Amino acid sequence: MTIKENSAVSFHYTLTDDDGQTLDSSAGKDPLAYLHGAGNIIPGLENALAGKKIGDSMVVAVTAAEGYGEVQQELIQEVPRDAFQGVDSIEVGMQFEAQTGQGGSVPVTVTAVTEELVTVDGNHPLAGKNLNFDVSIESVREATEEELEHGHVHGAGGQEH
Repeated sequence: MTIKENSAVSFHYTLTDDDGQTLDSSAGKDPLAYLHGAGNIIPGLENALAGKKIGDSMVVAVTAAEGYGEVQQELIQEVPRDAFQGVDSIEVGMQFEAQTGQGGSVPVTVTAVTEELVTVDGNHPLAGKNLNFDVSIESVREATEEELEHGHVHGAGGQEH
């Protein structure tokens, strides 16, 4: 069976940046499971996996635009330090949930701290980066009705309910 819309797929991967630095890997863990066509993984990788089958291995280069997107400068903001009431020590790399004007929240990462200002970045940490995946397909099957209804794969490497 080949990977197509509504396939339940699991694969092992190693993710590296353009400098060859490993960013993530499934080595020593369950393979990553996803529902093809449901937007569970980044578009560039999902598109490259279409038509592949169990046992296929490949290296997939994904541009920033087909990965986590380009860096959006409007998501980088300087906030007065006193907006972090109740937080004694603010350090680069800390993550917070920022409230949006629409009543939701977005995760932000602290990228700089001064006496008066904290710079936060609401971009995904891999935004603006080209990504390289070394992938091996472990399983491909038809998704169950429940998986299709939920929009994700259940079981090992997928969602547990």
